[in-house]
Amino acid sequence: MTILIAYDGSDDAQTAIEYAGEHLKAEDAVVLTVWEPLLAQLSWAPMATAGALPPEQDDSEKYAEETEAERTAAQGVEVARKAGFANVTARSERSNGPNWAAIVDVAEAIDASLIVMGSRGLSGAKSVLLGSVSNRVLHHAHRAVLIVPPVRED
Repeated sequence: MTILIAYDGSDDAQTAIEYAGEHLKAEDAVVLTVWEPLLAQLSWAPMATAGALPPEQDDSEKYAEETEAERTAAQGVEVARKAGFANVTARSERSNGPNWAAIVDVAEAIDASLIVMGSRGLSGAKSVLLGSVSNRVLHHAHRAVLIVPPVRED
């Protein structure tokens, strides 16, 4: 069995890893960070931009977003090891659309027994405007999904 942990570097994603480490039997795990070139993001979400586009990327070099995603996934591996996962690997994946679809696709490709992810806890208008990656994964993945809510602040 392999657990897929979606990790974006946020506190909520870190909380999800820590929760999984406390409550799940130690299994093989893959920490996934999804990335997308900025220009691709602008092509499917043009309303998100207001200003000049960055210069074109030379195809012979890595995108800055790819390098950052690799760094973030490696950071997630360290969090997972501290949480009790012994056999954990990092993976960064380029998305050509919404990030939730890439998470679902990778879970399918590695035949993950479980997808673990945090929830930003957005509600109301923020949720509608920003969308919910965890909600989309929950409704499109054909496997178990564990969504860990943000830590409650009293």
